[in-house]
Amino acid sequence: MIGKLTGILAERNPPQIVVDCHGVGYEVDVPMSTFYNLPAAGERVSLLTHFVVREDAQILYGFGTAAERAAFRQLIKISGVGPRTALGVLSGMSVTELSQAITLQEAGRLVKIPGIGKKTAERLLLELKGKLGAEMALPAHAATDSQADILQALVALGYSDKEAAAALKALPKDVAVGEGIKLALRALAK
Repeated sequence: MIGKLTGILAERNPPQIVVDCHGVGYEVDVPMSTFYNLPAAGERVSLLTHFVVREDAQILYGFGTAAERAAFRQLIKISGVGPRTALGVLSGMSVTELSQAITLQEAGRLVKIPGIGKKTAERLLLELKGKLGAEMALPAHAATDSQADILQALVALGYSDKEAAAALKALPKDVAVGEGIKLALRALAK
């Protein structure tokens, strides 16, 4: 129904904002990833939206990117995952991180998000496999099994997803797992 809002950012009260569109203020719930990228109050903002109509409420959810909105829509299709939980997932990790977790079937990364338990994390991995992880999964540089193993090893060693992905970019595509981990650790130690 309402697919996009463009107007002046009137208020910022996480996770809700108010967008003034020619005198009409729309209350919009946004994930924290979108919230952190918003301009200052009084500046122009444009958000992609998803409109939810329930028996007791009409709620507008806003997203800074099409990938966030697509991920949100995939998440709310899952039984037991409502818009609030989907917003929590997108606030807890980026779409890229979520896609990597799904591709690598890493429930442990999802359980770290507040409100996501072991059963919900496993359901997310099962339901989203091939839907969200397929098109956005690992970047092209991490498409091989050995590079996925290297990424998983670096994350297990305590490096963030971003640090591990950056280290993978510097590696040759056909590197063996053991050698790749050594090279990545050297790069990360600099």
